[in-house]
Amino acid sequence: MAPQRLSCSTALLLLLVHVAPVVTQTCGGSPGIPGIPGTHGPNGSDGPKGQKGDPGESVQPVKGQKGQPGLLGPPGRPGLKGDVGLPGRPGNPGRPGEKGRPFIAAAQQRTYFSQKRMISQTPDLDTDMIFNSVILPELEPQFQGESLPNGTFTCTIKGVYFFTYHISAKSRVCLKLMRGAEAHMMLCDNAEGFLVTSGSAVLPLEVGDTVSLQATRFNTMVTSMGSTSHTFTGFLLFSTA
Repeated sequence: MAPQRLSCSTALLLLLVHVAPVVTQTCGGSPGIPGIPGTHGPNGSDGPKGQKGDPGESVQPVKGQKGQPGLLGPPGRPGLKGDVGLPGRPGNPGRPGEKGRPFIAAAQQRTYFSQKRMISQTPDLDTDMIFNSVILPELEPQFQGESLPNGTFTCTIKGVYFFTYHISAKSRVCLKLMRGAEAHMMLCDNAEGFLVTSGSAVLPLEVGDTVSLQATRFNTMVTSMGSTSHTFTGFLLFSTA
């Protein structure tokens, strides 16, 4: 009977612990061991829709004041060459040019002479050498060139002229190309035996200027008719009138 009585006491005690925990606590008993948590329950249903909230701040940011320019950066690399552009529009007409100079008939004129010396005597020293025969006698008179009175050419058209001469001599020859009373150029030549020397010059002349050849004392010109070759030629390169 004792064990049965003990079992009933134990059962009664356990029942009191579960039924009246407050009594046991007030009586100074220790709390019991927490039980094992239960499983999660099912999700609840959605609640009612809430009221509309207040509007938020503007999405656009507030623009501040313009800052100061930054430092100039280094130059970049040259770009690729672009395509050729379309032709541009025609430009405006330019300003009228300066008025041209009036036509001067003398600018279209041509003047020349070409003479040879056919005199069997030695020319006088420091005196204009005479050339008394045209080189192209078969031309019509208007094409034979100007004559050389007393061996002197007188300029009638202001411009730039070319002069040349050929002289036959023995051993040595020396001539002066005269412009007016002044020697513009002196040319001398010497050789063993006979020789033919020549010279040329370009001269700017004014109307009335004269050009001639003169022999000096250092001269052994050949004067025999069969072997002479003394010529003097000049012509206008262009007019400067």
